[in-house]
Amino acid sequence: MISTRAKWLCALAISCFALLPCAGAQRRSRDPLTPAEIDQIRDTAQEPELRLKLYIKFARDRMDLIQQVRSDAKITDKPKAIRDRLQDFLDVYDELDENVDVFADRKDDIRKALKLVVEGDTEFQSKLRALKDSASTIPRDASQYEFLLSNALDAVDEGAKDHRDLLTEQEELAKKKKLIKAQ
Repeated sequence: MISTRAKWLCALAISCFALLPCAGAQRRSRDPLTPAEIDQIRDTAQEPELRLKLYIKFARDRMDLIQQVRSDAKITDKPKAIRDRLQDFLDVYDELDENVDVFADRKDDIRKALKLVVEGDTEFQSKLRALKDSASTIPRDASQYEFLLSNALDAVDEGAKDHRDLLTEQEELAKKKKLIKAQ
């Protein structure tokens, strides 16, 4: 026979597990993509090259927004605005990276798009490093987004290496005619 206390603890544990998805959903209050961008992504679901080009464009747009925040005199809380834009960039970049992995796993021929991704990686690394260098001039402000900037740099550095390696792998697979050409 189960005691009342054991039943109560079991009910409490079940309630906590039931609430976990709600807590995770509340953590991220907004999507980094606009509704129009989401529609564009949806329309290219089966077109790897176009889809990856869109993600590069969207990530580039987020980097441009960071630059705009830095130079806009009207923005009073620049560190928070930079942090928010960095988070949006990182979210879009993570989506780009996940899509690259999905298309590579399917053996889609994404060599042309991967070249653009590698170029984007180089551009993002340069802009993030410049942001890090400029952040050192105002350490108090930079401390509010320093961790996120470090994560973004790590993600792009790792992504760049992975994307270059994948491009090399795709070139080898293409020689053996083991890639699926886009239709």
